[in-house]
Amino acid sequence: MQNYTPNTIKDQEKILIEQIQALKKKRNAIILAHNYQIPVIQDIADFVGDSLELSQKAAATDAKIIVFCGVHFMAESAAIFSPDKKVLIPDPNAGCSLAASIDAPTLKTWKNRYPGAIVISYINTTAQIKALSDYCVTSSNAVQIVNSIPKDKQILFVPDMFLASFVANQTGRNIIAYPGECHIHAKVTPQDILKKRKAYPHAEFLIHPECGCVSSCMHYIAKGKLSSERTKILSTGEMMRYAKESKANEFIVATETGMLYPLQKANPKKKFIPMREDMVCEYMKMITLPKVYNSLKNLEYEVKVPEDIAKKARLPIERMLKISKTIK
Repeated sequence: MQNYTPNTIKDQEKILIEQIQALKKKRNAIILAHNYQIPVIQDIADFVGDSLELSQKAAATDAKIIVFCGVHFMAESAAIFSPDKKVLIPDPNAGCSLAASIDAPTLKTWKNRYPGAIVISYINTTAQIKALSDYCVTSSNAVQIVNSIPKDKQILFVPDMFLASFVANQTGRNIIAYPGECHIHAKVTPQDILKKRKAYPHAEFLIHPECGCVSSCMHYIAKGKLSSERTKILSTGEMMRYAKESKANEFIVATETGMLYPLQKANPKKKFIPMREDMVCEYMKMITLPKVYNSLKNLEYEVKVPEDIAKKARLPIERMLKISKTIK
């Protein structure tokens, strides 16, 4: 079993961390880490959280350099939010299977097939896809954004088909979903759910809406096979907030296993159980201490978004944020 308990720093790591901290101060840099990063990277970060949240926090600082420990589309989002800052990703090969499942030519073809439709893109997409979209959404506000769109409008939802299914179920809207998926979240099956629930009958079940079993979960809840009170479909940020507020002591967590580290760190007296031990994103685990050190030392690898693309990509993000703020 993987280690989800607080990280133990080795002597060699301590030296490297000291060097990173010195370089960070020298460069006036800030380090961001997604919830799925390895423990030591989360521990050295200035901020840990969801990708959009991280980009917003970084934009609000006076740092000149952003080192984004995540995957490529996240660094693009940071570049869109902070056009005057230098955005670095420690490993340029840290991609995302979900974001890579659709490209701009494919989306243009879809838009031509459904003229007049509203294009909603998940935040987990490239800047080019965002630039071709009418609205962006996160896993936590997708339902709200869709509900704000006139019911006579047809909706194209890209690229996550499981999140699209969840939103369609919650809103009752006829959503045309692009058949993309996260290869990690797609692993979760209905059988996994029932088996884990049987093993931990008193645990609360926290599931990310990207998971392939979301529709099955809703069916099981309706049929009484899962408790609606103890089954929560949440984004990673919502998981953090919910676990802290809940009176439960055990939680089954259905998302990338890196999420268990910040959950356990924030709630040391509670128990967090992975839905599946093999829900490990190889791209998220590419970022290491030596790579962060190299990134700060040599200012590698810079992520830039062409201004024309960035300008268009900001619009659907701004629309989303405006609606979310209004609803709240």
